Amino acid sequence: MADTASISTPAAFARRFWRSSSPSVRLSLLWILAMVAVAAFADLIAPFDYTAMDLRNRLAPPVWMERGSWVHPLGTDDIGRDVLSRVIYSIRLSLFVALLGTVIGAAIGTSIGFLAARFRGWVDDLVTTAIDFQSALPFFILALATLAFLGNNFVIFVAVMGVYGWERYARIVRGMAFAAQAQGYAVALRTLGASPARIYAAHILPNIASAIIVNMTLNFPETVLLETSLSFLGLGIQPPMTSLGNMVGFGRDYLLTAWWIAVSPAVVIFLTTLAFSLLGDWLRDRLDPTVKGR
Repeated sequence: MADTASISTPAAFARRFWRSSSPSVRLSLLWILAMVAVAAFADLIAPFDYTAMDLRNRLAPPVWMERGSWVHPLGTDDIGRDVLSRVIYSIRLSLFVALLGTVIGAAIGTSIGFLAARFRGWVDDLVTTAIDFQSALPFFILALATLAFLGNNFVIFVAVMGVYGWERYARIVRGMAFAAQAQGYAVALRTLGASPARIYAAHILPNIASAIIVNMTLNFPETVLLETSLSFLGLGIQPPMTSLGNMVGFGRDYLLTAWWIAVSPAVVIFLTTLAFSLLGDWLRDRLDPTVKGR
């Protein structure tokens, strides 16, 4: 009993993670934790307000370049806004939008997958048709058309992010729910008179939660890239708000004269998506029984 309790403590889990993971996965987790801390404490970390202008220091270079200053470690943009402060606030908004979109997509896909497994018949046929249709249609084109037609609205933009990837969750949940219904505990619960909602929410969902979490981890960096791509094209986050994508889009006009405006957020995008991808692959290897068996 004591051994089991000790394994379940956060410290014991951290030790097991450190022993069983590769250096790249450890660095990825540290980077993700750092990004979460930056997003949570952006108001305290950022040296300036991300909209504050200093026209006397327009296009100031980073500190390691000639004429660079520690006042603006990553330089300034064409109207004197501090790039470091804008990157910090952009991390907060980009991660928030990507996280919200990932959670919404997981909720939609899980609900639709449960509906298909619960009612079967024509409902299942309709769900599988919708899944195949969504999988065959490039979502980026659909998102471009939706935002171009409905306009640049933050709520609509988050809703578009939430629709992304729902078919993956629906396909996984549908298959695993079908398999779970044939297992002994589900049959026993139905025999005892438990309602379908209770069976799915309180018993089947906890048993397939690991697969959903792994898929969320793998889907999150794709959502980050989708947000940054749409913001880069001017169809995502709009000024005065700032995100990593629209920082890169704004800085592309200054790549020859002030490359740091676009490169700084681009490096953060690259490292963040890489870190989530490596951590997601590690979680899949640890939590997916078929992969773990091989």
